[in-house]
Amino acid sequence: HMRGTVTAFSPFDARADAEALRKAMKGMGTDEETVLKVLTTRNNAQRQEIAAAFKTLFGRDLVDDLKSELTGKFETLMVSLMRPAYIFDAHALKHAIKGAGTNEKILTEILASRTPAEVQQIKQVYLQEYEANLEDKITGETSGHFQRMLVVLLQANRDPDAGVNESLVEQDAQVLFRAGELKWGTDEEKFITILGTRSVSHLRRVFDKYMTISGFQIEETIDRETSGDLEKLLLAVVKCVRSVPAYFAETLYHSMKGAGTDDDTLIRVMVSRSEIDLLDIRREFRKNFSKSLYHMIQKDTSGDYRKALLLLCGGDDE
Repeated sequence: HMRGTVTAFSPFDARADAEALRKAMKGMGTDEETVLKVLTTRNNAQRQEIAAAFKTLFGRDLVDDLKSELTGKFETLMVSLMRPAYIFDAHALKHAIKGAGTNEKILTEILASRTPAEVQQIKQVYLQEYEANLEDKITGETSGHFQRMLVVLLQANRDPDAGVNESLVEQDAQVLFRAGELKWGTDEEKFITILGTRSVSHLRRVFDKYMTISGFQIEETIDRETSGDLEKLLLAVVKCVRSVPAYFAETLYHSMKGAGTDDDTLIRVMVSRSEIDLLDIRREFRKNFSKSLYHMIQKDTSGDYRKALLLLCGGDDE
């Protein structure tokens, strides 16, 4: 059941949209308003049809035209909207591991939040698009327990949500307690195995039981007992187990709070969640940060970039 802000536009006419976009970009100057209105109000499948119609009608590549006519963050946002979902994630991961320095933040955000089925799909698309094995690429650029946890997540073997077995819940909670709070030096392997392979409903019960046994939220223990990239990844996994929309609400909030905006993260989350759960993310945002996502975007961005983001956001939650 999708809880996105962007849904299929109806009545949809790919040729008419292609013609409108060509007219908006032809000749001197660009009519950005038309470009952003069309692309933010059609869903991804429809955008692909528009691109196909654009090529048929004009013999031109829509994405190339967008790249040559637009600039800056607005261009990045429009081009991102044109990428099919799995290619979007594969592309983000490819750029996170290429060249000097790895962007651990992107690896963490995508691999902690995607479902096992989505991860399988991303791996396939990565192989098709880049003729390379995603797991090999990631293991080549990362190390230690952080790498181990990423590899576990890449296996996409999380147990399916069946019934919860209370004695196994108790057992896992005890194992985590002994591996963390009770141990001199942390047994990270136990955290990696349990957080990386157990079902979501099982883990939610484990977190409750952990609190009962230890008097701490599991997040507090991870915070105290681990550090660096591993800590961030384990925390992201825990947050996504508790609530993926709450995790993304927090990610969006941090991309905009304080001085300067992390536009890459803002664009990545708004685009990748627009057809999945952005309505739920908005609700969590309002609940947890006592302001609306709409209002924060409005305050933090400007121009056509702002207009497009606000259309993707789809409304205010006063």
